Amino acid sequence: MKNEIHPKYYTDTKVSCVCGNTFTTGSTEPEIKVELCSACHPFYTGKQKLVDTARRVEKFTAKAATTAKVSAVRKGKKVKTAARAEAHAKKEVVIKTKDIKKIAQVTLGKK
Repeated sequence: MKNEIHPKYYTDTKVSCVCGNTFTTGSTEPEIKVELCSACHPFYTGKQKLVDTARRVEKFTAKAATTAKVSAVRKGKKVKTAARAEAHAKKEVVIKTKDIKKIAQVTLGKK
């Protein structure tokens, strides 16, 4: 292996979390600051704690609420297709034919 190409390894790196928990580990950094650790992460604690930066969670919940509200009022594809078919069935069919001597307008009824 080549010499002097690897970074310095610190065996006593101090890791500090936002919640106040600290522990030591090995790393190429002498000190590490993290937002979540095993003491405050929801997967390990079972409690939901959200670290919200730039209001992302609030924006998502607001967007989900408006989407749910709009989708409750919105008609589905089958309903729209049935309404269109019903309107088309009620429509009167008019065929224009061109005769040599006169123009006749013929109305056909649905069967």
